[in-house]
Amino acid sequence: MNTTNKWLITLSVLLPTLLEVIDTSVVNVSLDHIRGSLSAGLDEATWTITAYLVSNAIIIPLTGWMSRIFGRKRYLIASVVLFTVSSFLCGIANSLTALVFFRILQGIGGGALQPISQSILLESFPPAQYGMAMAMFGVGIMFGPIVGPVMGGWITDNWSWRWIFFINIPIGIFSVGMLMKYIKDPPYLKRISIREKMDIWGLAFIVLGVGCLQVILDKGQREDWFSSDLIMRLAIISALSLIAFIIVELRTKDPILNLRDLKDISFASANIIQFCAFFVLFGSIVLLPLFLQSLMGYTAFLAGFVLAPGGVATLFVMPIVGKMVTKTNPKWILFCGLLMNAYSMYTMTQFNLNIDMDMAIWSRIILGIGMGMTFVPLTSLAFRTIKKEEMANATSIFSLLRNIAGSFGIAAMTTLLARRAQVHQLHYAEKLTPYDPHYQMAMSKATAAMTAKAGTAAPMAAKGLIYQQLMEQSTLYAFIDAFYVAFIIILCVAPLVFFLKRSKSSDVNIMAH
Repeated sequence: MNTTNKWLITLSVLLPTLLEVIDTSVVNVSLDHIRGSLSAGLDEATWTITAYLVSNAIIIPLTGWMSRIFGRKRYLIASVVLFTVSSFLCGIANSLTALVFFRILQGIGGGALQPISQSILLESFPPAQYGMAMAMFGVGIMFGPIVGPVMGGWITDNWSWRWIFFINIPIGIFSVGMLMKYIKDPPYLKRISIREKMDIWGLAFIVLGVGCLQVILDKGQREDWFSSDLIMRLAIISALSLIAFIIVELRTKDPILNLRDLKDISFASANIIQFCAFFVLFGSIVLLPLFLQSLMGYTAFLAGFVLAPGGVATLFVMPIVGKMVTKTNPKWILFCGLLMNAYSMYTMTQFNLNIDMDMAIWSRIILGIGMGMTFVPLTSLAFRTIKKEEMANATSIFSLLRNIAGSFGIAAMTTLLARRAQVHQLHYAEKLTPYDPHYQMAMSKATAAMTAKAGTAAPMAAKGLIYQQLMEQSTLYAFIDAFYVAFIIILCVAPLVFFLKRSKSSDVNIMAH
């Protein structure tokens, strides 16, 4: 394959991938406008996000199987067409029900774009250049969450929320043209007959299991998790369905998702590392702005400003790391990246109510550099031992776990934050007694400070002030606990790097340099 075609193929598959990634976050900042325009409540409006995430998560594991049935090029083009058409339908929706339905279609179209694009890139580049290929892919994956909220907010404020969907149309049309011209199905892609080989039970169990799991992760904290009958029922259905899915797939000759690829120690280790890394990344991206807004008094814009340099750092580091992995052992780059992620989480455990913006920005920049050093060598190493005919299936597994890791990270970290805040609040409240000398001293100072404003009501106002400080300290230590858990997770998973294998071609390439 000549160099020109290789880069044209890269551009062809990155465009639809970028579209899909942006659309996972672009709606978030426009929810208030959407619910106002369609006369919906906030809980109802959030289904525009949930519907997309659920349908997206369901399609990802089916991608390799669908590619073998319809042909990968045909399926990819159909997915982009469906995504583009449903974007137009979302933009003209005149009711919340219609918008949610069209977002489901959009998620179905978008779910295949990441895994197929990744498998095409891996096939278009030789193993020695996997690092550069995954650097390009990583830029698309990481750029979306950065530009999505900013672009969505600007378009909504200056035009209308409907244009966050209409903007997809010209890019989608251009992508279809590029895909038709430059993408071809490889000769080794095994085609199967849908009539003879359709894994009906596997399809049913994966749709039910992943769909229910995504709803649980998205709605769990709001519904108080397993105290809710709805969440409990969904959890039982999801668990039974996923267990049944695993049993069925291991016994089926042509499974929807070939779980046997996970017998490869290198590939399985890469999936565990990826899951933990994205668990921490998405969890921290939610926690950091919450910390800044709830405790430090930052506006939404300032909180976003703190996050932005970390994203820029990731985009800057990825191409550099992509070149480095062809000249040195990718394992050491990956290991150093994980240690940087852990160090970033450790710096966040040192937060207090007096930190300046520079400290918050610097901790995020360290995480951004660490993620750039993690994603590129990890994805490069993950597929070194996978056969090309299994690449579509392997990228489906990899993409599914990445998406679920993000949902798990957000759900787990926000739940941990709420629970630990209650624990610390109870612990501090036990010490607020009239017999405690520290409490007596604090009451004396607070009463003196409030006398000028509250007069005879100063003692009551002083108690309110002390309680407010108690809540702030409880919440602060809850954030610290959450960051500490993230720190421990990364440290524990780092040794798995040494289970990853390198192909002979990469060794030859490194020696040549």
